[in-house]
Amino acid sequence: MLTKVYSAAIEGIDAFPVTIETVVERGVRFTIVGMADTAVKESYQRIVAAMNHSGISFPHRKTVINLAPADVRKEGASFDLPMAVGILASNEIVKSDSLGDYMLTGELSLDGSVLPVKGALPIAIKAREMRFRRLIVPKGNATEAAVVNNLEVFGVESLTEAVEIINGIGSHEPVTVNTRELFARESGKFDFDFSEVKGQEGVKRAFEVACAGGHNILLVGPPGAGKSMMAKRLPTILPPLTMQEALETTKIHSVAGKLTRGSMLMTRRPFRTPHHTVSPVALVGGGSNPQPGEISLANHGILFLDEFPEFSRQVLEVLRQPLEDREITVARAKYTVTYPASFMLVASMNPCPCGYYGHPTKQCTCSPGQIARYMSRLSGPLLDRIDLQVEIQPVAFDEMATTVPSESSEAIRERVVTARAIQQARYRNEPHIHCNAQMNSRLLHAYAWPDADGLEKLKQRMNRLNMSARAFDRILRVARTIADLDNSERVEARHISEAIGYRSLDRSTPGSNVSIPY
Repeated sequence: MLTKVYSAAIEGIDAFPVTIETVVERGVRFTIVGMADTAVKESYQRIVAAMNHSGISFPHRKTVINLAPADVRKEGASFDLPMAVGILASNEIVKSDSLGDYMLTGELSLDGSVLPVKGALPIAIKAREMRFRRLIVPKGNATEAAVVNNLEVFGVESLTEAVEIINGIGSHEPVTVNTRELFARESGKFDFDFSEVKGQEGVKRAFEVACAGGHNILLVGPPGAGKSMMAKRLPTILPPLTMQEALETTKIHSVAGKLTRGSMLMTRRPFRTPHHTVSPVALVGGGSNPQPGEISLANHGILFLDEFPEFSRQVLEVLRQPLEDREITVARAKYTVTYPASFMLVASMNPCPCGYYGHPTKQCTCSPGQIARYMSRLSGPLLDRIDLQVEIQPVAFDEMATTVPSESSEAIRERVVTARAIQQARYRNEPHIHCNAQMNSRLLHAYAWPDADGLEKLKQRMNRLNMSARAFDRILRVARTIADLDNSERVEARHISEAIGYRSLDRSTPGSNVSIPY
């Protein structure tokens, strides 16, 4: 008897349908075809043990399972449950007439329980897209998949429970999630707040500008100045995730297996902090079984690179293309996948190897050559892609000892949200442009061109510091954001002046070929 059970596999961050065709005939051989990897082929042992522990006798007959389409590689153990159901349906233990309403996914344990899998959310989206009425997933993935509306999602703990649902035995209710209520309740909760930060008003202003326009930012300062502490508070002043952004972000984390059991939509922008020993593959994604990297896990959020020059040159240089294109295409011999990478880069570094160059009270022990070699770890093209380069000094004792609270994250976020609303209205007819950091040359001339005084000021500074054309564009983008925060239609000289002030590493020391921050 031939039966068809429907499942899905992951490619990139999206799912594609897989039809599991099962034929049971006279004989004893068990065969899986359709470009199955080792984990899929090993499912025979898991299925046999799961059936036996569930009180179902495994039918020892000739069984052939085809995973269609046969020209696409199938990976992982998520096909265990649909293959087991297909075998039972071919032996008339499961009703085959209702299988067309279901899509199934799940890994079987030897005791018959169903274990969580990666990518339940994109599979649920594909099930709704293909007009399946019902989706059966492991119970640990049920709330994640139930985010998708117009689809009945059943979370099962065992093979027996899945069989009962398909056969219509017992009372099994689909999982329901009020997505919008959850979103409204959780989106404004944070563990940190800028009111806890003493002093550093100039750095806070730079953060506000960066978040308002989606700009990349680099902090340069000695150890203990508060670089990491303030960076961790950046998500608290970013605009809340939209429903579409939350869906895409959750899909990426679902595919990567980063969601905790019982998770639903992500309601906070991601904040990723890879260690400086991270490999290029871990950063951009890929591997033998392709997975999203850190830059994709930071999509619609922040990628924070602490101790920036300590990252390997190869790792830093792979950031250049995704910073421009806001996506990363990983091409290997066996596959090509594209992951979104629309993140805000936040980096921090010391001004020299010892960390105390330019410190107001501590003496730097580094030679000019050591400082030059340290700064040369960051290439010019990479630094050009960082819009704001900000100096940070240690906080004075009087500022640390004050009991007057600083401005809260909520107050800063209100200004950021207002500026973003102005940008969204401005670029409403521009596809893939949502903030000032994404402006192209045409939009720069249309919306960010300064007045005569501002253009003259920019010309003088560009000539004096020998800035690149890319730095010119970055200054205009930042100036446009400052003007939006100022609710100004035009970019004026004062906006240009403030934007130029955020290019600390473009200030060259006379007689040296290296830029240093002070």
